Amino acid sequence: MCIRGRCMKYTSDDITMLLAAHCHLGTKNLNRSMASYVWKRNADTGIHIFDLKKTWAKLMLAARILVTIENPKDIVVVATQSGGAPYAQRAVLKFAKYIGATALAGRFTPGSFTNQIQKKFMEPRILLSADPIKDHQPITEASYANIPVIAFADTDTPLRYVDCAIPCNNKGKYSIALMFWLLTREVLRLRDQIPREKQWEEPVDLFIYRDPDEQEKQDKEAEEKDGWEQGGHGVATVGDVPQDKQQQPSTSTTTPPAQQPATTATTPPATTATAAATPHPELPQTDLPQGGWAQTDQQRHARRHSLLQKKAEYCSVLT
Repeated sequence: MCIRGRCMKYTSDDITMLLAAHCHLGTKNLNRSMASYVWKRNADTGIHIFDLKKTWAKLMLAARILVTIENPKDIVVVATQSGGAPYAQRAVLKFAKYIGATALAGRFTPGSFTNQIQKKFMEPRILLSADPIKDHQPITEASYANIPVIAFADTDTPLRYVDCAIPCNNKGKYSIALMFWLLTREVLRLRDQIPREKQWEEPVDLFIYRDPDEQEKQDKEAEEKDGWEQGGHGVATVGDVPQDKQQQPSTSTTTPPAQQPATTATTPPATTATAAATPHPELPQTDLPQGGWAQTDQQRHARRHSLLQKKAEYCSVLT
């Protein structure tokens, strides 16, 4: 049970993750409505720094508001990202997956909340925005339909039509992913779907945006590396010397030169069949396909015979 809200208090690990993801860093511009959430301004860089205690308090407030919605599909999460990098779209899709909400990632169709003739017309009970500046169209339509709005707001974000603002860095790749991950975890904890005493099994990496071009480049490099590793085994190169050929000088030095003619005279001549059946003694046995330099005479004759048959069949068809 919660005793005076202690169960929703932040831990040292939570603050460490917020600092590592740069959730406390704002912009150089400051909107008058966001001045109460700023701790101080960096004198060297001119960047405003958020008060993480207020960030955590508003995050917990937003989670408690979302839990009160009986049907999770009535929660609409928006991340249009029309004017910049789509860092929040992956986090929005993951949030909607775990919470059961409705995700609108990408282009927002005007009139989705006001025009009842549209096929995609919806009447949400609450709207969650990743950036009020880029999501101005759905926020404006939500104000016409009296829909409450929760939004992640930066220092330069106007809070017009925003009912609950969560101060954080909503322009960073890792910060916006971590904020959605923390909000998802808190909502699931309030629903008693995951225990509060244990760490959530789902990592933050699932919420982080991945560039498709960069992912394809990494996959291509991995395939090339695997291809080189697989091709390095069992393939003979030009510089490789067969083992039988390496041992030939040692055998010639040990045998006396006078006995060599006698051995050649006494040994019977090899027939063509045995010569064709046995491979050359200087060539090692490998698993190369047809056309390799380590083929036997029988394989070469068989391949030549098959080629001649194909040529004869082709000529007969032409005639």
